[in-house]
Amino acid sequence: MPPDGKRIGFIGLGNAGGKLAGSLLRNGYDLTVRDLDPEVARPFLDGGASWADSPREMAENCDVVITCLPSPAACSAVMEAEDGILAGFGSRAPSDSDDQRPIWLEMSTTDESEVRRIGALVLDAGAEPVDCPVSGGCHRAATGNIAIFAGCERSTFDRALPVLTTMGRRILHTGPLGSASILKVLTNYLASANLLSVSEALVTASAAGMDLNTTYEAIRISSGNSFVHETEGQVILNGSRDINFTMDLVAKDVGLFDALSRRLDVPLELSPLLVEVFEDGRTRYGDREFSPNIIRRLEEATGLDVRTTGFPAEIVDDEAEEPGYEVVPPR
Repeated sequence: MPPDGKRIGFIGLGNAGGKLAGSLLRNGYDLTVRDLDPEVARPFLDGGASWADSPREMAENCDVVITCLPSPAACSAVMEAEDGILAGFGSRAPSDSDDQRPIWLEMSTTDESEVRRIGALVLDAGAEPVDCPVSGGCHRAATGNIAIFAGCERSTFDRALPVLTTMGRRILHTGPLGSASILKVLTNYLASANLLSVSEALVTASAAGMDLNTTYEAIRISSGNSFVHETEGQVILNGSRDINFTMDLVAKDVGLFDALSRRLDVPLELSPLLVEVFEDGRTRYGDREFSPNIIRRLEEATGLDVRTTGFPAEIVDDEAEEPGYEVVPPR
């Protein structure tokens, strides 16, 4: 019997999705999985998960269906296809109790207007929608210590909370559907801006002849420190540049934030520049280049190679897995 009696379906076993699904399986949930690449699912099937032949089949048989996909278009295809999740929800027998309605958890980084559009279709099909993107890095997703935002009705949040606290440590109810997606693109925008500023600082320090190990520590113990510096700064200096995140995903995220600001008539100055820089990075190095290699634009312009010894090739979460909990904002 799964921990809270729920059968969970998970579609999208990529960098983040695979780790989130792994936390569910590791903690004893009855898990059904699906991915465009069946081989990606093999470790889950070997670990006891089931395979769904279609999103519809999954939605017909699971209490909670989770999508973690690379783009709004990919999510729409999985939800609205003839054999999609909406068709599966709609084919189930209607429930007289809201407590028995299936739940859709959208864990992708997506556009808030799109998640609200699909959320209305989910409600019409007899299920409850939640947008619940994650934040904090894939290394924390692997250990169940990542943060999760959740936008939905409070009653739906309470029902979903046991599943969310299995995948993440800090869970924040952000308000109505779509609110979590707004906050997610906002935080990704901030992280992307910090990646550029960290890159500029490290290249400038190298040009000034500074020891890069000392420079890293100076930033780490100062007011200039940040989560991005402590994680991406290390793999930049190692040279692997491997943070399990790619140029196309950053370009998507900063584009979503910039589009949001323009819809709201907020005259931003940094945001359009970030869009331009990361689009240039995609053009130069390809969509699947690791995002910290945006520093190469400056390395090439200066002839510098900003690498040193003593830093890891990848970031691993060294914190023990702990039970998740709801974060309550101050009032």
